[in-house]
Order: sequence, then C-alpha cells, then structure tokens
Amino acid sequence: MTDTQRETGAAAAEGTDTMSRLEQEGEIAADYLEGLLDIADLDGDIDMDVEADRASVSIISDSTSRDLQKLVGRDGEVLEALQELTRLAVNRETGDRSRLMLDIGGFRARKREELSELGAKAADEAKSTGEPVKLDPMTPFERKVVHDAVAAAGLRSESEGEEPQRRVVVLPA
Repeated sequence: MTDTQRETGAAAAEGTDTMSRLEQEGEIAADYLEGLLDIADLDGDIDMDVEADRASVSIISDSTSRDLQKLVGRDGEVLEALQELTRLAVNRETGDRSRLMLDIGGFRARKREELSELGAKAADEAKSTGEPVKLDPMTPFERKVVHDAVAAAGLRSESEGEEPQRRVVVLPA
C-alpha cells in the first residue's frame, strides 16, 4: 500500500467518522426535542440531515395550527434559545461542542432566503455607489447568511460592533 493510498483511506475514514458523529448529534437532538414536544403537548415531526459539516434538525408539522410558532417566538428568539438548549443536550451526551442548526416550521429556511436577498441587494448597492453599506444588527446566523451572499456576489464583507449590536458591513470592490 502506498502512502497516497493510506492517506486516502485515512481521509475517507475520517469523513465517515465525522458523518457518524454528526448523525449521532442529530439523533441526540431529535430525542431531546421529541421529549420537549411531548412535555409542551405540541405536534411535530423531527427531520434530521447533515449539511455543510453540521447536523441539521427541523421540527415540521402537517397541522395548520400556529402551535410551532410558539417555539419560534418573536423574530426567532425562542428558536435561538431552543437551539442553544439542544446544543447543550448534545454536549452533555457527547462531551463535544455542537454546531447543530435547528429549524422550526421552516422559519430559518425562509429567513435564509430573505437574508440572501438582502446580502445581494447590499452588494449591488456597494458596487453602484462605491461606498460601504452598513446593515442593521443581526444574530450570528443572520450575519453568516449575509456574508455568504455577499461573497457569492463577488464582494467582501466584515462584521463590526459588539453583540447584540454586531452588524455586517459590505465593502465595495
């Protein structure tokens, strides 16, 4: 066996280990969230995935009721708190820090779409005016989505300020 074959095999094993670790995080998170839904007497199904090197767990519901909206809260504040609690539950079981993402009722998916559009518009404005564009304060999740959209538009961006007033600044070319 050559060194290259050993390295390729080791990388594949590491990738498999990472995937199984992320799947384990998803399973732990799903169990935790199912218990939470039972306690709160709310209906919802848990969907697990691995995307961008992190576990992703979603609570979805077929019902037309607004039950899951309670778990999202105003501007996603309850969702953010539940995500942190779920990450802590995963950490308690695995001993490792989790970067798990939680979505409830498609809130984050819709928010990601809106923020991508905002980032693209800010990039267009910075290109046309030649001036930096400062956006309103955002959560770390929101800033990440905007930074990705700005990069996709071919510009740079940076975050400035202190939490909770940290914001994205889109820089002209």
